[in-house]
Amino acid sequence: MTYGFIGTGSMGGAIARALSKSVPAGDIYLSNRTREKAEKLASEIGANVSDNGYIAANCDYIFLGVKPQMMGDTLSGIRDALRSRNGAFTLVSMAAGLPIKKIKDLAGGDYPVIRIMPNLACSVGESMTLYTASENVTPSQIAAFRDAMRCSGILDELPEKLIDAGSAISGCGGGFACLFVEAMADGGVRCGLPREKALKYAEQMLVGMGRLLVESGSHPGKVKDDVCSPGGSTIAGIEALEKGAFRGAVMDAVEASFIKTVELGK
Repeated sequence: MTYGFIGTGSMGGAIARALSKSVPAGDIYLSNRTREKAEKLASEIGANVSDNGYIAANCDYIFLGVKPQMMGDTLSGIRDALRSRNGAFTLVSMAAGLPIKKIKDLAGGDYPVIRIMPNLACSVGESMTLYTASENVTPSQIAAFRDAMRCSGILDELPEKLIDAGSAISGCGGGFACLFVEAMADGGVRCGLPREKALKYAEQMLVGMGRLLVESGSHPGKVKDDVCSPGGSTIAGIEALEKGAFRGAVMDAVEASFIKTVELGK
């Protein structure tokens, strides 16, 4: 199997790094509008630098790592190459909001499409990647895709009608988490900690609590209650967050990201 990446920006590059841990790097082909970016990533992971035309004409899995507003131009540029192919291939889109039907329309054919919503943590094997596939993607194509992505983290199949909502949490949520970690570190600095240490403590706290929740299966509300001693420090902080409408702000953030994602697909 060969894997081509059209677009090696933040997300495309992260997935290419993940695949390089599970498939031979020589089977990965990279193309980017700025060739130097593809060359830098290829040097890092041992992949091949290529171009859109070659990838469209030859690769078994074609990862489309371009922004939604650029997808039309990108796919129109490779339509002829896709149309001339004889063997099976699969388009893999990571463009927020663009449904499978639109990807097919832009590509100019009823091609097999897997739509994925990953996050940047796939480069360190900790992504939560949501995916859905068109009806003409075969079980063997799904199995090969999952096997290639096995080092990226967790993969979860989801009906396409729920992909945008799921992405608002697993995809956009990474940005929310980074903002939270930065704010925690700022709070530590305000309390007298050196910034480097405050940031390290906040990062490890997030990693540790996330792993605890995943591995224990406990409800986050229960874990929160376990942390809060009567009259203690944590419940005082919880009170401050509640007064600041923390939960409502987070819910609003998820909804805002969901609404924007839907708009991108129109």
